Amino acid sequence: MDNAVTANKKWWSGGSSPFNVSYGKLMMWYFLISDAFTFGALLIAYGTQRFMAEAWPDPNVVFHSFPFMGHADLPLVFVSLMTFILIMSSVTMVLAVNAGKYMDKQSVVKWLSWTIVGGIMFLGCQAWEWMHLHEVGAWWGQNPFPNADGTAPISTNFTDFFFTITGFHGLHVTSGVILNIIVLVNVLKGTYERRGHYEMVEKVGLYWHFVDLVWVFVFTCFYLL
Repeated sequence: MDNAVTANKKWWSGGSSPFNVSYGKLMMWYFLISDAFTFGALLIAYGTQRFMAEAWPDPNVVFHSFPFMGHADLPLVFVSLMTFILIMSSVTMVLAVNAGKYMDKQSVVKWLSWTIVGGIMFLGCQAWEWMHLHEVGAWWGQNPFPNADGTAPISTNFTDFFFTITGFHGLHVTSGVILNIIVLVNVLKGTYERRGHYEMVEKVGLYWHFVDLVWVFVFTCFYLL
């Protein structure tokens, strides 16, 4: 008898998510997973080249400059500042999402605005870094940096991977800033208050946190190893 009841029971009749996740959030997770595969493939390819190469540039030599500091030797200080800015923007995004759950429009506007500012500051820092590297002769196919063992540069793989992967990440940050601006405009217009929820802030927040997480891996691969 129990077996008959179990066989006839409908575990999921359709029309709603079995995990209590909205369609929009589920699709965002699908996108982030597929995007993670793309970044993963790029970083694995970089790691393969990095550890197969006989010699590779020293990050402390490549990334030692700081804006308006002349020829001061400050290894990894500027990129550490960039990383701090991006991480703090992730904190402000958390606060924006939390405020949305309490329908606190004013706080959502405040924290989302700071998130946008952080994203723009990060992009500005990255633009300066790219311009500085280009000024010293680094670009796709051009590697002016000596290897860590002091030998002359013999490979352009380092700069090829660096500009491709950081550029791809920068494109994601730019997209995130644009999305945040669109959401902020809708918050100011009261769109989400009329809907009765701020789920869109949460969905964009998932994207923003993903971008920040990817940067941790990029930072580790290019600047620390």
